[in-house]
Amino acid sequence: MFAEEKPALLELPIEPFRFYQFGERAVHLDGCVEVEAAYYGAPPGWIGRRVKVQWISAACGCSIPAPANCCASTCASSAATIASRIRIDPPCAALHQQLLARCEKAGSHIGALCQLMYREQGVVAIRRIQGILSLARKHGTALTGDGCAAALEIGVRENPYRFVRRWLERRPQLTLRQVDPIIRQLTLYRDLIDNKTQENPT
Repeated sequence: MFAEEKPALLELPIEPFRFYQFGERAVHLDGCVEVEAAYYGAPPGWIGRRVKVQWISAACGCSIPAPANCCASTCASSAATIASRIRIDPPCAALHQQLLARCEKAGSHIGALCQLMYREQGVVAIRRIQGILSLARKHGTALTGDGCAAALEIGVRENPYRFVRRWLERRPQLTLRQVDPIIRQLTLYRDLIDNKTQENPT
């Protein structure tokens, strides 16, 4: 039977059969979904929605089913390309302003740095701004504000979030010191106690 079928058989394709992976992702404040550390633009106005995605590791593709039974396929791209492709509609812009308002409440330096990031990087900065707020929850607003002040003073532009994170990780540990002249040395108190003890032995 094989001998009869052999003349009609075709050569195997060079490219192997594609195996898709499927999952569900949330559309974040920057208008993107994350698939295996890559970001893909979703249609405008989809922030907060959960969408079903499918991707192929070889092609780094992602499909987002839309309500009109169509698919918006995207490919892995850099943050700059994502920023140029995504259109921010008014509801999304309002959410971004709410996020920046939270940064202002956290501290003046935190708010100033996050505003600068948003002005210069646009929607790409949203994840980094969220990272700054996360650092403030972890390390406190005072220390995070000091890190943001350092970034502003130095003029960090490429990735201020990374600078602040490393600044907080490498900051020197605080040690207690007597630096005010009105604070007496502990040895004086020790000598006073010794003298009083000798004057009034029990």
